[in-house]
Amino acid sequence: MSTGTDPNRTGTEVSVTGTGLETPASTTVVPQLKGSLPRWAPLGLLGAAAVVMAGVVAAVGFSVGLWVFLTVVVYAVGTYGLSRAVEGARKAADRLVTVVVTGAFLLAMVPLISVLYTVISQGWARMDLQFFTYSMRGVVGEGGGALHAIQGTLIITGLAALMSIPVGVLTAIYLVEYGSGSKLARAITFFVDVMTGIPSIVAGLFAYALFTLLLGPGVRFGFVGAVALTVLMIPIVVRSTEEMLKIVPNELREASFALGVPKWRTILKVVVPTTAGGIATGITLAIARVIGETAPLLVTVGLATGVNLNPFDDRMATLPVFAYYSYATPGVPRDPFIDRAWAAALVLMLIVMILNIVARLISRIFAPKTR
Repeated sequence: MSTGTDPNRTGTEVSVTGTGLETPASTTVVPQLKGSLPRWAPLGLLGAAAVVMAGVVAAVGFSVGLWVFLTVVVYAVGTYGLSRAVEGARKAADRLVTVVVTGAFLLAMVPLISVLYTVISQGWARMDLQFFTYSMRGVVGEGGGALHAIQGTLIITGLAALMSIPVGVLTAIYLVEYGSGSKLARAITFFVDVMTGIPSIVAGLFAYALFTLLLGPGVRFGFVGAVALTVLMIPIVVRSTEEMLKIVPNELREASFALGVPKWRTILKVVVPTTAGGIATGITLAIARVIGETAPLLVTVGLATGVNLNPFDDRMATLPVFAYYSYATPGVPRDPFIDRAWAAALVLMLIVMILNIVARLISRIFAPKTR
C-alpha cells in the first residue's frame, strides 16, 4: 500500500497494489468546515445595535418605538451578514428567520402585555371587599360595588352556556359522525359559518325582536340576554368541537365497531373522551368570547343598580354594561366611577382566567389514560 499526496487535489489519494492486481487510485475530498459564531455573539450584536441606534434616534428626537424598530432591523441585517461570512449561507438564513419570528412574537406580545398592565394597575385600586359585597343601590359618588353586576354576569352567561353547549356539541357530533357529505350537513355548516361572522349587536336585536313579538314591546330581562349570547356561542362551540372530532383516528372507531360496540356508545365512550380536552378548550373560548359582550346586553338586559337574581323578571346588571356606563356616563366626582369601571374589567379578566384553569382541569381528568 502506498499513499501519496497531490498538491493539486483538495483531498487524500490512496492507491492499492497487489500481486498482479492493481486498483485505480480513489480520491476522497474532505470538505472545508465553516466556522461558527461564539455564543455571546448574538447578544453582543444586539447590544451594539441598541447602543448605536439609541444615539441615532436621540439625534433626531428620541422615540422608544422608532428605537426598537431600528434596533431590530440593524440587528437582523448585522446577524445575517456576520453569520454568512463566518458560518455560510444556510446558517445565516436560519439565524435571519429566527430573528424575524422572534421579533414577530414579541411584537404580538406588546399589546397583550400593555392591556394586562393597564387593567391591573388601574383596576387594583378598587379590588377590595366592598367591591365584591355591595351593589350600587343608593350610591351616588364614592363607595358601592359590583356585586349585582358579577351575579348578573354569572347567571346570564351560565344560562347561555347551558343552552348553547348541548346544542353545539350535538350538532358537531351529527356533522362528523352521522351527516358527513349529506345535504343537511352542508346546509348546517353553511349557516354555522354565517352565524360565526354576525356582529354581536345583531344577535341582541334578534333576541329583543323575538321576545318583543312574544311578550310585547319594552321587554328586558336576563333570559333575553342569555338568548342573545347563545346565538353568539353556538357557532363557536360547533366549529371547535367539529374540528376536535375530526382529528380522532378512524382506527379507534373501527376497533370499537369490531368489538361489537354500537355507534352511539363508541361516540360516547371513545370519540368524545379522546378529544375532551380540545372540546373543553373550545367551550371555554366560546364563553370567554361572549362574557365580555356589551352591545347585545345593552339592548336586551339594560342596567340595574341593585341585586336581581331572577333572570325572568326585570332588568339585571352585568359587568360589561356596568363598566361601560361607569366609564361613559360618570357622575360627580368622576374618579370613583372610573375606578369601578377598571375594577369591573379586571374582574372579567379574572373570570376568564378561572375558566381557562377549569378547562385544563377538565381536559386532564377526562383525557384517555395512556398508562
